[in-house]
Amino acid sequence: MNTAQSQIPTEKLVSLSKAVRISIITMLHEALNGHAAGAMGMADVFTSLYFSILKHDPEKPDWNERDYLLLSAGHICPAWYATLAERGYFDKKELLTLRQLGSRLQGHPHLNSLPGIENTSGPLGQGLSQALGVALSLKLDSQPNRVYCILSDGEHQEGQTWEAYLYAGAHAVNNLTALIDRNHIQIGGPTETILPLDSLKEKIEAFNWNVIEVDGHSHQEIIAACATAKQTTSKPTAIICNTTPGKGVSFMENNYHWHGKFPDDTEMKQALAELQTGTHE
Repeated sequence: MNTAQSQIPTEKLVSLSKAVRISIITMLHEALNGHAAGAMGMADVFTSLYFSILKHDPEKPDWNERDYLLLSAGHICPAWYATLAERGYFDKKELLTLRQLGSRLQGHPHLNSLPGIENTSGPLGQGLSQALGVALSLKLDSQPNRVYCILSDGEHQEGQTWEAYLYAGAHAVNNLTALIDRNHIQIGGPTETILPLDSLKEKIEAFNWNVIEVDGHSHQEIIAACATAKQTTSKPTAIICNTTPGKGVSFMENNYHWHGKFPDDTEMKQALAELQTGTHE
């Protein structure tokens, strides 16, 4: 049971992130469907959360004292599934059923479909509101659990996201932490070309949030930022995780076409070779 989360060496977290990325590539190739770029880019955030930050127990997913993680950007759920399997929530063999009929691993997560899945997501822009509701209910019950929500940067073009920021900031919902995948891409191209978001940090700060920017591939920075969020009692915290979409695979990195694309046989072989040898870290 992870009641305190003992510190895991950085090199171990790096190894776990690599395993998660390898699983993502394998899953998407098997499914012949799915979203590669964001899932690959957020592998380090997911491994940091499940191996060093969250209070949780894979053997008791419904443990009352657990922290809650909600995924707003549902299309990157292969990273969530792969991390949960790596952490022992279910057998890793099941990852190969991604997006198949009857599978528990659908293209967007469904509440209670798998151990550890805390919300249903699909339409972007709703997850922060869901997380806010969970956080408020915990505060009303005087419970110490924390709530974490993973968002994409593109869904900050949705109005509901900003309504949730406004309410959480106004009511000092300090048990809520948002982690934003700032990879600068969306399905139609670069975010700053389609609908500019910068300065994202200043925008969120204006809604009375504590905002921290980190390298989304540095486990140490992610863990430190979450520790700061836990110590911030006057307001909620948003952590802008600057990531590289398609991280670890040369032809995927920073290429928005891989937002919603899967690797073919040749691409999978190259991707796995680069990940396994670390030639493109």
